[in-house]
Amino acid sequence: MGTSIPLATSQSNISRRCMLRSAAAGFGYVAFSGLCGQAARASENVLAPKSTHFEPRAKRVLFLHMSGAPSHVDTFDYKPQLQAADGKQIVGSGRLLGSPFNFKQHGDSGLWISDLFPEVAKHADKLCLLRGMHTDQPAHPQATMQMHTGSAQFVRPSLGAWSLYGLGTENESLPGFICISPPRSAVNYGSGFLPAIYQGTPIGSASRGQRGGGGTLELANISNPRLSRTKQKIQLNLIQSLNNAKMRDHRDDSHVEAVIAANELAFRMQDVVPEVMNVNNESSEIQAQYGIGEQATEQFGRQCLLARRFLESGVRFVEIVHNGWDQHTQLREKHTSQSKAVDRPVAGLLQDLADRGLLKDTLVIWGGEFGRTPTAQGTDGRNHNNKGFTMWMAGGGAKGGFSYGATDDLGSEAVVDKMHIHDLHATILHLLGLDHTRLTYRYAGRDFRLTNVRGNVAEEIIA
Repeated sequence: MGTSIPLATSQSNISRRCMLRSAAAGFGYVAFSGLCGQAARASENVLAPKSTHFEPRAKRVLFLHMSGAPSHVDTFDYKPQLQAADGKQIVGSGRLLGSPFNFKQHGDSGLWISDLFPEVAKHADKLCLLRGMHTDQPAHPQATMQMHTGSAQFVRPSLGAWSLYGLGTENESLPGFICISPPRSAVNYGSGFLPAIYQGTPIGSASRGQRGGGGTLELANISNPRLSRTKQKIQLNLIQSLNNAKMRDHRDDSHVEAVIAANELAFRMQDVVPEVMNVNNESSEIQAQYGIGEQATEQFGRQCLLARRFLESGVRFVEIVHNGWDQHTQLREKHTSQSKAVDRPVAGLLQDLADRGLLKDTLVIWGGEFGRTPTAQGTDGRNHNNKGFTMWMAGGGAKGGFSYGATDDLGSEAVVDKMHIHDLHATILHLLGLDHTRLTYRYAGRDFRLTNVRGNVAEEIIA
């Protein structure tokens, strides 16, 4: 017969922890420790600021996504040989189309910028032009997906979600990631397999077929006008108790964890969001700087000013989507109206960030999902071109007044210092103080990262 372990008597007291530690080789205590650890993690603030891998150059990101793909050879990639060859037939490609827009050099750096962007051109010495961009996908949905997630085939976390996961947020009463005027698909701001709390918060909408921006800027359902704050808190406590009960049964359910965190965040947001979103509190001079009050620039100007207010308040990643850049026809007319809508607001934003001392650690990114062909489509249009295009950065550690990479003489494809989307993502994360090879998440038995197994940091563009 084996020796029995005495239970509690007047001479001996054995606690439940002691029993779990002693009985069955301690396997019960192992399980108990694991449950305690899960409970502790569930109570942590998963959005709290986190340490970076190394000293960051940027603390926050603003991505100005020009959906539909602006033509690089008509905006920021001057091609004099394309101008000289206007109308020439290229075997297998079609007729070359010189740009209908004039290019000039700007700033001390002498960057070539077209007359579509006269206001942004005044900030040439702040811009880092990435003229050797290329991507794998020639179709809008797949290219947009790769631009935002690194993958064109599978649902993956967005760049903003990875940034929030790696950095946390600086304001517990605001979302850490906001997407203004997002598309109907969540590809721009989704969290994929990351816990749902890292998903972006959409504001406004971009209706299908709408040109030049999104809909009304609002964040619905953050308050209930029929209930006082005290009654709302009682209601929230009841809901959270039910959520916590479910968490005890489903401890690995990130959706429930996200709902709990989102409910608490929404309650806190009632005090903060209305004030932050009220751009009318800004001076008339600042509003005019963004083009607010003028028909062409009113909508995007408000979005840019709202983005600045979010960034200033501690939001980690903000994206603004501006639609309507897909000019297969009417290139001259439509690119003129599109650029007019964004030129002054973007220039006003760059100046405002600089004046407030925010540009030095705010990484501003401008660009579409790919570029356009140097050959004509019809009489006045350009087709998709994923082999070469231009984006630009400003602030956040990017080298100002600098051009990196190049397409060939006609703008057909990137040929010098080529920069793939994975390289872009690796560089953005690097400027945020994150090593893209170390920012991983365990899912389906393997460690995933934004750049998959590729990506090189463009060290040359770092100031």
